[in-house]
Amino acid sequence: MVAAAVTSAFFPVTSSPDSSDSKSKKLGSIKSKPSVSSGSLQVKANAQAPPKINGTVPVTTPVEGSKNDDGASSPPPRTFINQLPDWSMLLAAITTIFLAAEKQWMMLDWKPRRPDMVIDPFGIGKIVQDGLVFSQNFSIRSYEIGADQTASIETLMNHLQETAINHCRSAGLLGEGFGATPEMCKKNLIWVVTRMQVVVDRYPTWGDVVQVDTWVSASGKNGMRRDWLVSNSETGEILTRATSVWVMMNKLTRRLSKIPEEVRGEIEPFFMNSDPVLAEDGQKLVKLDDSTAEHVCKGLTPKWSDLDVNQHVNNVKYIGWILESAPLPILESHELSAMTLEYRRECGRDSVLQSLTTVSDSNTENAVNVGEFNCQHLLRLEDGAEIVRGRTRWRPKHAKSSANMDQITAERA
Repeated sequence: MVAAAVTSAFFPVTSSPDSSDSKSKKLGSIKSKPSVSSGSLQVKANAQAPPKINGTVPVTTPVEGSKNDDGASSPPPRTFINQLPDWSMLLAAITTIFLAAEKQWMMLDWKPRRPDMVIDPFGIGKIVQDGLVFSQNFSIRSYEIGADQTASIETLMNHLQETAINHCRSAGLLGEGFGATPEMCKKNLIWVVTRMQVVVDRYPTWGDVVQVDTWVSASGKNGMRRDWLVSNSETGEILTRATSVWVMMNKLTRRLSKIPEEVRGEIEPFFMNSDPVLAEDGQKLVKLDDSTAEHVCKGLTPKWSDLDVNQHVNNVKYIGWILESAPLPILESHELSAMTLEYRRECGRDSVLQSLTTVSDSNTENAVNVGEFNCQHLLRLEDGAEIVRGRTRWRPKHAKSSANMDQITAERA
């Protein structure tokens, strides 16, 4: 349309004599004045609108032609004035083309104005290493950091869970369920985590871009192991290592299930023959009770936003509930460096939970870990049924942590 407008502006179309004759016959009311010499200009200016007669406007011609000897009207002569293009239409066409080209150029050649700006948003990731490893980048947002100006443990765990789901989707294994394959959906099966082990070497800060790599392997006859490796996308520094064990559960009966052969055929081509990214923590997790727990937090209830699409509480939410009973002096002066969790039972929207914690000094276990603390945790229902057993290790944050160690020891006493 723009090209047509430009063409018509430069090359106005003139009507042929035959067409002029036919038009003049149709508009019988058109009158022409006697022609003047061919050297003169045939231009008629009309500054006043014609009056209406019986509600209609009579047809007038802005430029009158001359009559031939036969009395038929002829088109006006082609002069310099009436051959000039319509400059307003030409200017509008050029402006439109220029603005469209400038917009396309800005979209194709956009670069951040400052070197510290992060291009956003990130894609869902990509499959690497012969299709067995999934890699995805995350930018640490301002709402994902805590009082220490570092990402929270819940943020890191959400990144791990997100890459696991996106791995299934990128591999073409995502059915209608949440991380379930098409064959799993047919059989009403879902994945549930039974054990999670995490080691945090350093927490990222606001603006950092982390790269999360994940892959899966076999774990026994009816389990699957998923590993994660979190690193700084620019420097390659390893920040977090995590490994987990998953089993299948029937969504209707809520009971554990063996892996059907149809499902095994879907997932086994993506298994990587590798060792766990973390050596298994062979230390037994202690079961706490009212007599052994030093800190107890009661009345914890899940909200509607805590449920996932499988209608049970998201496993990341359990971590927040476990830390509810951790002593405040430890949270202020120490940071969580390692965590081992055993998921024993799911809880629903109507559950009421209790969080139990006891603290032990790790100096007697390893002389190198001066100032570190170990905590034993239990998340249970009010009737005593266990939900999660856990153990966490805490390391000092900065120099002020040594001043708070005496306070922690005094509170334990």
